[in-house]
Amino acid sequence: MARVDTDRSSTQVEEEYGGSAERTKPASVLLSELVAHLRDNRTQLREEWARRITEAQLLTAMNKEEIFAEATSVYDNYVEALETGTFEALQAYARNLSERIIPRGVETHEVVGIVLLLRDVLARSLFAKYQADFTKLNRILDAYEPAANRIANTVAVGFVQERERIIREQQEAIRELSTPVLQVRERLLILPIIGVIDPQRARQLTEQLLRGIRTNRAKVVVIDITGVAAMDATVANHLVQTVEASRLLGATVIVTGLSPEIAQTIVNIGVDLGKMNTVGDLQGGIEQAERLLGYKVVPFAEAS
Repeated sequence: MARVDTDRSSTQVEEEYGGSAERTKPASVLLSELVAHLRDNRTQLREEWARRITEAQLLTAMNKEEIFAEATSVYDNYVEALETGTFEALQAYARNLSERIIPRGVETHEVVGIVLLLRDVLARSLFAKYQADFTKLNRILDAYEPAANRIANTVAVGFVQERERIIREQQEAIRELSTPVLQVRERLLILPIIGVIDPQRARQLTEQLLRGIRTNRAKVVVIDITGVAAMDATVANHLVQTVEASRLLGATVIVTGLSPEIAQTIVNIGVDLGKMNTVGDLQGGIEQAERLLGYKVVPFAEAS
């Protein structure tokens, strides 16, 4: 049986044994205590957090009522993730939040900033609660910090992924707008290309053109690249393949507006020039296309 020094007071013994018991508490028990504290002080802490967000000039695209509403939702999801140790609900909420606030101009640094502010608000609350017991404070912080880091990472990654998805969709829309397949006459399509052509855009261009040929039953296509300053060998070869694919669908392709640099690139890659029909400018290309289709343009007076 363990002896207790009779010279020490009962209070000293109780503190020693109590401190020992405190040090042996598992992290799950400490997190439960932390969660209970955050739930009990929910109103005060979320109001403090919303105030700090406004003072830091974050989420400026939102008014105070919207900031408080989002702060409440984030706070509740934050506490739930701490309590359950699972992050699926938080990930879903982060994606939903991102969908709503990205179109309003909220930036990545703002989302990261508000999560870090929440972490700071909660940490200050813990310091205030356990300031008389540094041993317990350190143990609770040891249990809290890994979970808080993972929560911050989950929210930030969710926002960045959603932002990247929106950017990809916008880029796709821009590419589609920048490579329009236009029907100017029955069985005649024009594809004006402007700007830089990378391999991805070249593939999209081919897909749109072949789809347009089939949909409009086109017999002649004029591809005008006057607005393309340069083209590497890979893209030039892809252009040649597009011409061949169009021919297999029954359409003759006329390429107009080749610059000296692009012409040199096409020669360097060893293209069989007999397979490519080129004309100097767009007007000449349309005139040749009309001749291939059997049209003849005459002055109005002569036609009368």
